[in-house]
Amino acid sequence: MIKVGIIGGAGYTAGELIRILLNHPKAEITYAQSTSQAGLPVSSIHTDLVGETELSFVAEADYEVDVLFLCMGHGRSRSFVEAIPADFKGKIIDLSNDYRLKETADGFVYGLPELNKKRIQKADKIANPGCFATAIQVALLPLAEAGKLKEVHVHAITGSTGAGQACSGTTHFSWRNNNASVYKSFSHQHLGEIGESLVQLQPAFADAVNFVPMRGNYPRGILASVYLETELEENAAQELYEHYYAAHPFTHVVRNSPDVKQVVNTNRALVSVKKHGTKLHIISVIDNLLKGASGQAVQNMNLLFGLDEAEGLRLKPVAF
Repeated sequence: MIKVGIIGGAGYTAGELIRILLNHPKAEITYAQSTSQAGLPVSSIHTDLVGETELSFVAEADYEVDVLFLCMGHGRSRSFVEAIPADFKGKIIDLSNDYRLKETADGFVYGLPELNKKRIQKADKIANPGCFATAIQVALLPLAEAGKLKEVHVHAITGSTGAGQACSGTTHFSWRNNNASVYKSFSHQHLGEIGESLVQLQPAFADAVNFVPMRGNYPRGILASVYLETELEENAAQELYEHYYAAHPFTHVVRNSPDVKQVVNTNRALVSVKKHGTKLHIISVIDNLLKGASGQAVQNMNLLFGLDEAEGLRLKPVAF
């Protein structure tokens, strides 16, 4: 069994990670650490786990594990990693944005399996991608590999859990409910990792990725609506996408426009491509907490330890 330690265990991504790993046939949670909740039952914070686990949060990390999942806030993982004892032999999967960019990666491999599966399998340290970044890259990677990318336009909407568990003026119910808003237009922090991945596949790509993020009035899920000019016909684009994702068990190319409910509670990404005049319109949907965070982190763990990529991740969508 893979022995797992979870650092920063009280947030949304940690809760989803615990829910998945409790039912993973080849992994065992050794502990979940939380400075703020130490001593409390895990199920008192992650109340969906009542009756599922007797784990309580611990205050300190234990390094006698095979893998550490870092579920701390952005900016905190780096100081934690720098303090890990030199004799630690386990692997690290970081869910923050601290190691996603090449100039600050410090040996971490960017953990998008649809892009870097072979590199992930040989790695010891993984930088898990961002949720918006995952949805947008899944929409664009086949075009980049084919050298077909031009200036890209993206509108994408995310559920409130994408902002994390801490309350703010734009996450509490009375503001978010029956509301929608735009934020960080053309400046979202995930643009950096998206750009690096696209250039990895299409080195000459130097056009803009124009990204307008939106907040939705629902808890979880991302829908990315992407378009660009292309000479590709629709059938050729469909074949391009189907070929690219043929070896990737969680990304599926569909004929009809996908919606968020098809992927909530799963590690799946659904992608559709349609031609409208000279423009190719790509829609991708993911669950921001699973394929956009914790599910993808477990997918990466499976790859790191030579398991079936989908082990423990055959989750069912919530239809209603």
